[in-house]
Amino acid sequence: MNCSRLKSCAAASLLLCGLSTYATGSAWAASTLPQGVVRGPATDGISEYRLPNGLKVLLFPDASKPTVTVNVTYLVGSRHENYGETGMAHLLEHMLFKGTPKNPSIVQEFSQRGMDFNGTTSLDRTNYYEVFQASDDNLKWALAMEADRMVHSKVARKDLDTEMTVVRNEYESGENSPFGVLLKRMQSVAYDWHSYGRSTIGNRSDIEHVRIENLQAFYRTYYQPDNAVLLVAGKFEPASTLAWISKTFGVIPKPRRSLPPFWTVEPVQDGERSFVVRRKGDMQLVVVGYKVPSALQEDSDALSFMSEIMGDTPNGRLHKALVETGKAAQVFSFGQTGYAPGLQLMGAVVKAGEALEPVRDALIATVESFASMPPTEEEMARARRSFANSIEKALNDPQRVGVSLSEEIALGDWRLLFQGRDKLPGFTAQQVAAAAGRYLKRDNRVVGSFIPEDAPQRAEIPAAPTVAQVMHDFKGHNSALTAEVFNPDQDNIDARTERLNIGGLKVALLPKKNRGASVSVHLQLHWGDEKNLFNQGVVASVANEMLMRGTSRYTRQQLADAMSELKMSGGLYQFDTTGPHLAAALQLVAHVLKDASFPPAEFEQLRQQWLVAIEASRNEPQTLARNALDEYLDHYPKGDPRASMSTDELLAAVKGLTLEQVVAFHRQYYGASHGELAIVGDFDAAAIKPVVEAQFAGWDSQVAYAPLIRSNADQAPLQRFIDTPDKENGVYLARLPLALNIDDEAMPLLELANYIFGDGGLKSRLMDRIRQKDGLSYGGGSGLQAGELDNAGSFTIEAIAAPQNLKKLSAAIRQELERAVKEGFTAQELARAKSGLLQQRAQNRAQDGIVAAGWTNNLFRSRSYSWSKAYEAKLRAATLAQVNAAFRKAIDPARLSVVTAGDASKK
Repeated sequence: MNCSRLKSCAAASLLLCGLSTYATGSAWAASTLPQGVVRGPATDGISEYRLPNGLKVLLFPDASKPTVTVNVTYLVGSRHENYGETGMAHLLEHMLFKGTPKNPSIVQEFSQRGMDFNGTTSLDRTNYYEVFQASDDNLKWALAMEADRMVHSKVARKDLDTEMTVVRNEYESGENSPFGVLLKRMQSVAYDWHSYGRSTIGNRSDIEHVRIENLQAFYRTYYQPDNAVLLVAGKFEPASTLAWISKTFGVIPKPRRSLPPFWTVEPVQDGERSFVVRRKGDMQLVVVGYKVPSALQEDSDALSFMSEIMGDTPNGRLHKALVETGKAAQVFSFGQTGYAPGLQLMGAVVKAGEALEPVRDALIATVESFASMPPTEEEMARARRSFANSIEKALNDPQRVGVSLSEEIALGDWRLLFQGRDKLPGFTAQQVAAAAGRYLKRDNRVVGSFIPEDAPQRAEIPAAPTVAQVMHDFKGHNSALTAEVFNPDQDNIDARTERLNIGGLKVALLPKKNRGASVSVHLQLHWGDEKNLFNQGVVASVANEMLMRGTSRYTRQQLADAMSELKMSGGLYQFDTTGPHLAAALQLVAHVLKDASFPPAEFEQLRQQWLVAIEASRNEPQTLARNALDEYLDHYPKGDPRASMSTDELLAAVKGLTLEQVVAFHRQYYGASHGELAIVGDFDAAAIKPVVEAQFAGWDSQVAYAPLIRSNADQAPLQRFIDTPDKENGVYLARLPLALNIDDEAMPLLELANYIFGDGGLKSRLMDRIRQKDGLSYGGGSGLQAGELDNAGSFTIEAIAAPQNLKKLSAAIRQELERAVKEGFTAQELARAKSGLLQQRAQNRAQDGIVAAGWTNNLFRSRSYSWSKAYEAKLRAATLAQVNAAFRKAIDPARLSVVTAGDASKK
């Protein structure tokens, strides 16, 4: 178990799912298994099986949502790379999307089936996943494809030539990040010999010069069934799925090779270390790192508690010691741990120009005094509750199970997560303090200089126990289904939803039985018009951010605790909770919206954080290019709520802002005179209506309201290059204003065309050219925006590339756009786009939060989900001639405004 890792996964929404539709021990589990398949352990609805060739299989059936996740985790990561091969595990991850002789266009199949897919590489493992609409055809294809690319991927020289430059561009993109660069240096300085000292992205020269023979040998060694774990989660029939797995994966022979042993052990550090990274930038960072045990070692769990207690905002010790005192703008704490001993990192963000030494000294003092100041019961309870809430939320989300469980799989046993959950209540403050004392000490620190002395304070890192020792007394848990099988088509959503008006709110209530009694809430409030909002843009934004920093009844810390106790995740306007806590959560939201206290100290903290963030982005290529486009195409007077603001204007506005302005804005503008509220999930609608009425009816804004109507300026196209010295990565941004409304007949036609051109992922025409064929860019795409109440639409294109490749990138994008306008798209491309878009929309309607947000949008425009049904009918009915004609009519490459930004010395 590693609680800090679990918490970070929850924030990224990449967590495992929960209880199973098909309970462990049900009739299917008792049936005859495919020949040679052996049943393994099971807990919490997940069952393990092993094929004769060594492949582990995890089945997690859950019919409550119409999606399936297939995830394959290979027990190989960057720590398995040899000299000259850094970054090879990650590069190979890219190469496995290039296809096999039997599946030559895997990405195209993903697009046609509307699958959400990706691959990720870390220190200890690599995983590949796809999430898709549940069907036997989709599942059979995904299983057959994963079995095929496990041993038959091309890994060819011609593909390496282009993919190497794509990965190098990903490396260059990371080099623009001060924190990313600092973290890589921290790894390399902290470790003398262990491969954890190398960043997963690898060394640039290794990326550029890796031999295809080495890559192929790496693939043949580690991409084998006895080094992999296959997980299937979601709506599927377990018995038939296990039979398909046996048929597809089971035919792969058990490898005869032995995996290479891994014997390097990092020696004990014998003195504090320091390093400085000097690069162009606009903010300062100070970080301290300490060697800590493997995630399998007992102290790792206690250190996770320490990390949470130190790094939490606003309750953490670092926040109180550095942010509340004005020394730093922001703090953080997290562990980078795995199968081998790792690092615990803690640090602070400091405004440029301010002295770092006092921050560094206060940071070290706060961290290394932890052992002598054990956690309070309140701190332990808060951390324990935070971890428990994260795990509980994880156990209710089946869509991302594979990505999260990959971390436990890499440690040796997927059940480690559940064992960790069961151990949470037993941890004590004394255990946490004692563990901190063993590792958070001077001679184990990476931040200072070498100082020789006779009695160094060394930290011995204990050896990790075996997984068998860790798991010897663990007992699994049975699971039970508590969710209905909900049909997410538009007719059923409309039929199951009650719509009504409560005060100034249009309300949609959709009760449904959910696992864990989960509920999603989406609230929109509207106030002001183009006149009374003049010069109020920054004031409005700061007022909104200040709401959660204190009320008439709660301090900022107490408010965070209250939301945690109510199992609320998200913000005031969009959050998840549970049915039993919904009424109290709505009352808390209303209280915060009405009775924010705007503490002066919190206002100054927020203002300083804004200033640091604005300065930090000042010289970023992305920011400069976007600001240049916004300012050129902007035709509103300065101060208009629709007008853009330059970096200097934004800085001036924040510096000149007063607390009195913010308080006055809240008093005059806030109210529920106009708005929409949607609640979707496991709740009692009859009990919630009076709560909404009591909290929001009669709470009216004091100013007039009218929606902001936008228009496009008639500007000549812009062509501009912006020099960004010492930035390894560059950007391309382009925009074409369109007279387009969401209800226009051309809208579904243009959405299909945009999907084919640049919005359909790696197999879009744009990415096929600039990434797959030319190898110029790691990422790019196109976007289509349409007005809701007006015709102010736009078509945009965005991509990244090394500065020396920006000219080639621009030419390639222009060629593809002109080719699409001149030659049009093909029938095959249109069929793929229809399939992908319609399956994505169906999957979105299976997510309560998305359905709730859809309802608030529908209520705002006085419509129901029948509009979505009619729109999808138009997507299905679109002909190739109509799509091509709409694209030619709307898109004129000669009218495209283009801004590129990069280092001119490299251009």
